[in-house]
Amino acid sequence: MSDDRRRGDDDGGAGTGVITKTKPKTKKPSLYKVLLLNDDYTPMEFVVHVLEHFFNKGREEATLIMLHVHQHGVGVCGLYTYEVAETKVTQVMDFARQHQHPLQCTMERE
Repeated sequence: MSDDRRRGDDDGGAGTGVITKTKPKTKKPSLYKVLLLNDDYTPMEFVVHVLEHFFNKGREEATLIMLHVHQHGVGVCGLYTYEVAETKVTQVMDFARQHQHPLQCTMERE
């Protein structure tokens, strides 16, 4: 036996190190506001329909948001992750174009 083994200095694979298990910290995704912009041509009823159909708003809430957009120039339709917000903007813009309305929908980081 070597001198190291007799003194108990053998590493032999069984070290006295501490094993720590780190939990990965998951970061909440950033949220984005989907906004409707006012214009002088899109009918108010069409905006209410968009809010009901694409943002699952009830008639009363959709009407309140539409009036806010009409009076203030812009209104928030909802908060979503980036991919969902992007999809909603595209859906609204496509739907407005199909119905020949100039309604504008955008998104911005919360």
